[in-house]
Amino acid sequence: MKLIIATIKPFKLEEVREALTDIGVRGMMVTEIKGFGSQSGHTEIYRGAEYAVNFVPKVKLEIVVSASMADQVIETITSTARTGKIGDGKIFVLDVAQAVRVRTGETNEDAL
Repeated sequence: MKLIIATIKPFKLEEVREALTDIGVRGMMVTEIKGFGSQSGHTEIYRGAEYAVNFVPKVKLEIVVSASMADQVIETITSTARTGKIGDGKIFVLDVAQAVRVRTGETNEDAL
């Protein structure tokens, strides 16, 4: 099993969710986050005053899938979330040693 952690632009969330559902992803966790990467924040003008925006709003997706499905999920997120502009996000993939469904006690791939 693989844990896929993806950070994407907030306005892409629904489009990515629909695309993942279409390929058979049955669940995900979503968290609103702030961060910065290559863009290192930016400056904005509000009521005539310039101020720095050091952290940019993002959405973090956490998805656990079977190892055989990981590449398809990564490709789906990449193609759906891409705008071609700086700040499109990142994807990290980690191994998952164990999963347990609390309600039934099912383990590993049965718990997904």
